[in-house]
Amino acid sequence: MKVCFIPIDNRPVCYTLAKDICAIDGGIELFIPPREFLGGLDKVADIKKILKWLKRLPAVDSIILPLDTVIYGGLIPSRRGFETFEELKLRTEELKAILLEKQAKVYAFSSIMRISNNNYNEEEKLYWSEYGKKIFEYSYAIHKGLRVQNDIPIEILDDYLKTRRRNFDINKIYLEWQKEGIFNTLIYSKDDCAEFGLNVMEAESLESMGGKTKTGADEIPLALLSRAIQKNIKVYPVYTEPDFKNCVSNYEDVSIEKSVLSQLELGGFQIAESYNDADLILVVNNFIEKQGEHVMGWETKSFSEKFVPPEKPYAIADVRFANGADNSFVEQLLSRIDLNNFCGYAGWNTSANTLGSLLAGVKVKFKALQYNEESFKKLQIIRFLDDWAYQANVRGKIESPCCIKELMQPYEQRLSQIFGLDINAVYTYPWNRKFEVEITGI
Repeated sequence: MKVCFIPIDNRPVCYTLAKDICAIDGGIELFIPPREFLGGLDKVADIKKILKWLKRLPAVDSIILPLDTVIYGGLIPSRRGFETFEELKLRTEELKAILLEKQAKVYAFSSIMRISNNNYNEEEKLYWSEYGKKIFEYSYAIHKGLRVQNDIPIEILDDYLKTRRRNFDINKIYLEWQKEGIFNTLIYSKDDCAEFGLNVMEAESLESMGGKTKTGADEIPLALLSRAIQKNIKVYPVYTEPDFKNCVSNYEDVSIEKSVLSQLELGGFQIAESYNDADLILVVNNFIEKQGEHVMGWETKSFSEKFVPPEKPYAIADVRFANGADNSFVEQLLSRIDLNNFCGYAGWNTSANTLGSLLAGVKVKFKALQYNEESFKKLQIIRFLDDWAYQANVRGKIESPCCIKELMQPYEQRLSQIFGLDINAVYTYPWNRKFEVEITGI
């Protein structure tokens, strides 16, 4: 199978994770643009080079296409950029001509511009540092039909709303392409989404016009990769806290159960009616009432039962905490892990991020044409080192990006014993911030 995969940006969870997942099956030939073409925190992707690369690509079966990357230069530039609608529309026409020429199955997604409920402008326009929460409150009130009281300068509010309208109008173009049959799948992503807001209103409008929306963002290219891999796998979800599967995760607008079912549907899985009917058990370590988060200091009750691995192939979605693993659960898992049936672990960032990326690895591993066990073990070691060791433990012990090798070594040694591979990992910070670490040398 020949797959063209264009990442959202150059972060490891967007770029190297896709490569690590595909490496599990030697039957997948992956075409991915050079990393230097892609955008970063303060760098817009080189759109001309990406389009030229795509145009010159040999025939492939499928194209995984984040539209924000090739139209705006990335997810972050889609919120920050100052191009006019007319300039962006010309770019869409160039992309459309290339896709028509390729005649591959195109699995695409475009983001609905998020509204973060904070005053951090690291990924937004500069004025977000002062007016971010106020813009969120304005957006929330408009959707709820409440009386709007704000002191946002008119020129800032006008700029924000103009950018939203521009992106929404671009998104409507893709609906026309969908009608023309250009896309095999088109998804609109809802990133960092609350229950109410202008972004939610836009999602409802796109849905009324025939569009399909999903909560999440960074994991969606991987979910689309999963969808492109045609395998019939029946999955039965099992929740560690079944009485609380209707609770809503941080940064999402649907229950954890709906998020699970949505990610399974997008990834092209079947839902098994019972445990006995399933090919794979998806163990979801969900939260009680409110999802925790280590970095923000949001507590929740950790897993306190005895974990018994299923007697069937199983994968673990650890979503009790956002942005990091549940230490209690991981201790139980690692002490009882059954590598014969183990098909993957993830516990990073949002629940949707965890689920989508985990299921992509499951889809590639399950009945792989040319299974590479060492690549699978390397992928799992990276996920445990990142989601468990770093995000849930080491990250909170450091003030800023620094050498963490000594802090990580106890975790390396334990995982080396479990997976039977030597580990001498190298840790770097691709965006020069603590939020994401890149792990190489496995």
